[in-house]
Amino acid sequence: MKVVNLKQAILQAWKERWSDYQWAVNMKKFFPKGATWDILNLAEALLEQAMIGPSPNPLILSYLKYAISSQMVSYSSVLTAISKFDDFSRDLCVQALLDIMDMFCDRLSCHGKAEECIGLCRALLSALHWLLRCTAASAERLREGLEAGTPAAGEKQLAMCLQRLEKTLSSTKNRALLHIAKLEEASSWTAIEHCLLKLGEILANLSNPQLRSQAEQCGTLIRSIPTMLSMHSEQLHKTGFPTVHAVVLLEGTMNLTGETQPLVEQLMMVKRMQHIPTPLFVLEIWKACFVGLIESPEGTGELKWTAFTFLKIPQVLVKLKKYSHGDKDFTEDVNTAFEFLLKLTPLLDKADQRCNCDCTNFLLQECSKQGLLSEASMNNLMAKRKADREHAPQLKSDENANIQPNPGLILRAEPTVTNILKTMDADHSKSPEGLLGVLGHMLSGKSLDLLLAAAAATGKLKSFARKFINLNEFTTHRSEESTKAASVRALLFDISFLMLCHVAQTYGSEVILSESSAGGEVFFFETWMQTCMPEEGKILNPDHPCFRPDSTKVESLVALLNNSSEIKLVQMKWHEACLNISAAILEILNAWENGVLAFESIQKITDNIKGKVCSLAVCAVAWLVAHVRMLGLDEREKSLQMIRQLAGPLYSENTLQFYNERVVIMSSILEHMCADVLQQTATQIKFPSTGMDTMPYWNLLPPKRPIKEVLTDIFAKVLEKGWVDSRSIHIFDTLLHMGGVYWFCNNLIKELLKETRKEYTLRAVELLYSIFCLDMQQAALVLLGHILPGLLTDSSKWHSLMDPPGTALAKLAVWCALSSYSSHKGQASSRQKKRHREDIEDYISLFPLDDMQPSKLMRLLSSNEEDANILSSPRGRFLYAPAFVPTADRSMSSSLSASQLHTVNMRDPLNRVLANLFLLISSILGSRTAGPHTQFVQWFMEECVDCLEQGSRGSILQFMPFTTVSELVKVSAMSSPKVVLAITDLSLPLGRQVAAKAIAAL
Repeated sequence: MKVVNLKQAILQAWKERWSDYQWAVNMKKFFPKGATWDILNLAEALLEQAMIGPSPNPLILSYLKYAISSQMVSYSSVLTAISKFDDFSRDLCVQALLDIMDMFCDRLSCHGKAEECIGLCRALLSALHWLLRCTAASAERLREGLEAGTPAAGEKQLAMCLQRLEKTLSSTKNRALLHIAKLEEASSWTAIEHCLLKLGEILANLSNPQLRSQAEQCGTLIRSIPTMLSMHSEQLHKTGFPTVHAVVLLEGTMNLTGETQPLVEQLMMVKRMQHIPTPLFVLEIWKACFVGLIESPEGTGELKWTAFTFLKIPQVLVKLKKYSHGDKDFTEDVNTAFEFLLKLTPLLDKADQRCNCDCTNFLLQECSKQGLLSEASMNNLMAKRKADREHAPQLKSDENANIQPNPGLILRAEPTVTNILKTMDADHSKSPEGLLGVLGHMLSGKSLDLLLAAAAATGKLKSFARKFINLNEFTTHRSEESTKAASVRALLFDISFLMLCHVAQTYGSEVILSESSAGGEVFFFETWMQTCMPEEGKILNPDHPCFRPDSTKVESLVALLNNSSEIKLVQMKWHEACLNISAAILEILNAWENGVLAFESIQKITDNIKGKVCSLAVCAVAWLVAHVRMLGLDEREKSLQMIRQLAGPLYSENTLQFYNERVVIMSSILEHMCADVLQQTATQIKFPSTGMDTMPYWNLLPPKRPIKEVLTDIFAKVLEKGWVDSRSIHIFDTLLHMGGVYWFCNNLIKELLKETRKEYTLRAVELLYSIFCLDMQQAALVLLGHILPGLLTDSSKWHSLMDPPGTALAKLAVWCALSSYSSHKGQASSRQKKRHREDIEDYISLFPLDDMQPSKLMRLLSSNEEDANILSSPRGRFLYAPAFVPTADRSMSSSLSASQLHTVNMRDPLNRVLANLFLLISSILGSRTAGPHTQFVQWFMEECVDCLEQGSRGSILQFMPFTTVSELVKVSAMSSPKVVLAITDLSLPLGRQVAAKAIAAL
């Protein structure tokens, strides 16, 4: 018999009452090979014929069930066919369809092409919509039945619908497929949301509590589908978080002037990576602030920490509040954090003793002012702390009663900074005497450091410095002037010059230097500071042209210094004198060394230099420091003696106003300038007692010890203690300067890999991450681009990657990669700008973009026999994004990744290093050799998933080749639908295809 079409074949089978087996055999005879049953729409044709009458045709349904069981038809075609049935009044037909769904709805799979897997996602979405419509219709009928007094039939069908819904949605795999389908068909998902709302309204009045709770549970599961990647459990078993502690300490100790936003982002990154609950997170920030206050060195260091704690951190918390889900929640979390903090009585007592006040009280008031605490919470916490302080008699001693506490001074200094900035905006030529009075007041006691600390903590220091540069520049333009006006101008020049030097030494020269365009005006002080001022890590050439100005002006300056009893102020060009003083000092030194000038003449000259304006002495010593570095051991004596002469104050009645205050700042500046050269020449110069702090973190390394020993010792101490203190941070920073980034990171990673105690390896990761924050960009490049590939490609080192150190290293690598990638588009912080940046060309030659020159890593890898097939293909190395990649199945390059489809800049060293690391990971997973390195890759990927936020676009996983996904799901620990969703870029159609194919095959 010849059958014309599918419908005729089905009717023939029904007429002759074929069994399901007989039907299948005959169907295969009727229809030749080639076209699949899905293309012929077999499932739809069977359902169409089965559902013609008021009740389903059991024989034709048996054919469909046989086709499903024998995999003649795909699950997606059956689901699509079911979702086209919309006559929900035919109960028996609906129940038959629900029974068919029951056969496979919790074990869907597809082993075909990527398009077929995406088809399954879409079909499942349609089936979910159909189930919801069916449930709504059943609920509506039940409601009508209740009104008519016949509820039984409607209730049975509603129970069946809810049961199938629950069975379908309880599978994580199904929810993952629906997640992909939602991204593929946003409009269908909107229809599902509307259907869910309608269903909720109908079921609200349902009297059966069991059915109502089942419906609510299904609704919750559907609503969880879009956010199924963002659910992380928080760490509730830990109370201390050394990383947060160290990041805050590092910022307070070394980067007070830094902007708050990068710190906020870094803290949020740590919070997300370590899943820290908000109250404990805020508590850790406060703990770090109090520890910093307690151990800060006296003087400027203490003022900096006070400003950081009471001015900057509340601002940081205000920005953190924006990341939280609601204002009310965050204020409750801050309140809880303070409740916890009040239990740490010894810490608070120690801080109160150090600051001579109730620190918590000041902090609570500041937080309340910023809207971080309600007034009721503030008063309650204040009362608790007051009661606690009653039991600490040493806090109420009379000996410190007259000392004003720093927190109060800092909080008062902040509005003063704003007022001074307004005063400095006025026209200087109108009332220079009034301005001098303001500046004189700033110089008294510790006022200057208080104001600078307050300005630094509130982000106003750059503006502050700019105003003083403008003032300094104003004094260089003189007009006809009286003696009094000349002395005011000299003082304004001197005070502004000294203040700017002090700011540059205390907070870094980046604060001073303007980011003006190339054509902009460059002021005298900026020019002098860039070319003539000695700084850490900056070696000056004493023979540089900047120290050799106009010879005639130099001769007249030498004559002026040598012959006059004192320098005349009227019409004096102070900026020219400062630029010429270096050459003048050279002439004077030569004359002294050749016996032309006696020591008494030198004393008179140095007295003249420092007699009126201290800035001349600063400029002279700046050149002498550079000069002494170039001299032999036996040639230095006279230069050092001249520095001694210039460093001491002049005891004379004929000095200008505020002389003692200016000398204090000058001595501090000179001490900082000379510190390096005095250490190198083993010379001591006694600087006058300045009243300011000496250099607190200077010369920390023990003499005559190899720096590697110092590094391992300090790390062992920090690991044992469990947290990093300020002194350790400075030692690590010094070692990083001395040894370089590779030496520093490599030796610390070796220490980590030696550790075998699980608790200590996890602690070491938290501490190492915070230590690497000294220069995260460079540390990440070294770790991901050099150290990790070295460990993963050398089989002799694989043993070091065993658990627990291997797990810890994987965690550290992911944390560094995520932090570095999230912040590398921003500016490097001031403390990192000073360090030598590795040349970008180094990374271009190591990891080339084109496949003309294989990278070192590629050559290393393709030497492994089993890896060669992946990497030696012409497309196995980096390529720019292909113009069109239609599906996940068509000859995809083994290195094609989402980053190339997003056209990420591959000339960036970090992007390049990440892309190569993921290529290496892909090759290890595809290799036939398993070992600790394979296990390491699994840990690395697990940590990536654990740290991910919702939606992976823009994360480091975009550098992972798409082909890695199918290799990863073969690893038992990674074969979960959530993992596949997390590691694939679902914003791309190709990413969704890869994810659907991997999940459907699970």
